[in-house]
Amino acid sequence: MLDRIRASMSSLAPAEQRVARLVLVDPRAFANLPVSELAFRAHVSKPTVVRFCRSMGYDGLSDFKLKLVGSVSEGVPFIHRSVDADDKTGDVLVKVIDNAVAAFLKYRNDASTFAIEKAAQALAATHGTRGRIEFYGVGNSGVVALDAQHKFFRLGVNTISYSDGHMQVMSATLLGPGDCVVVISNSGRTRDLMDACDIARRNGATTIVITATGSPLSTAGQIHLAADHPEGYDRYSPMVSRLLHLMIIDVLATTVALRIGGGRLQPLLREMKNNLRSKRYA
Repeated sequence: MLDRIRASMSSLAPAEQRVARLVLVDPRAFANLPVSELAFRAHVSKPTVVRFCRSMGYDGLSDFKLKLVGSVSEGVPFIHRSVDADDKTGDVLVKVIDNAVAAFLKYRNDASTFAIEKAAQALAATHGTRGRIEFYGVGNSGVVALDAQHKFFRLGVNTISYSDGHMQVMSATLLGPGDCVVVISNSGRTRDLMDACDIARRNGATTIVITATGSPLSTAGQIHLAADHPEGYDRYSPMVSRLLHLMIIDVLATTVALRIGGGRLQPLLREMKNNLRSKRYA
């Protein structure tokens, strides 16, 4: 992104060049400063700052900042490096956490809000007609499926989760029109999950898949929520992919709750928290 700004410098107006230089000198500061401060530092007007962002192909300052912070975070030290025998604990801490943060920011920048909205509508519609909502996953994805059941249940949405392949295939056989299944897999190549998704879809259930773009599973479902994180054990992919999937479930659960709960969501969560708190020992 910064290279593209450098390459475009000569085609920018003089005032916009001053904004560009401000980005290049300290990208992190630019991403965190308000438009008034940016204009002051570049000695330009606030509209000029916005005009520069649009001339670079972005919708405006907010969109430019969003992409900038993602680019900067993906380029911080250690993210694309594996641990080695000489690493101290502090080095490991930075490498593992920065890798996870970069994955989250990349997803935030690349996520399709259209696909998320479509998935949320399908889940809310299934809940509204009292259809079955099920979550399938294996291994790390099985943990995500169980967490999804927990999160949706807390919001008043009855769901079922299965992490056993045989149970997934048997349960998918019982699904039909008006039901919905969410299949979660980092690789998107697990045979049982593929079979269960295929069976559920053939039976008329809505199938939502959370998996990598281009994987076999990504084309097996009707709605694909892309979760792209390269496989590679030196980059802690199993753990990071699970965290990424958990975050997607959080987004889905919150969006569905807003669709079906209206103003009832906050009081419901408050009451649930109070009931749980009353069960604890002093």
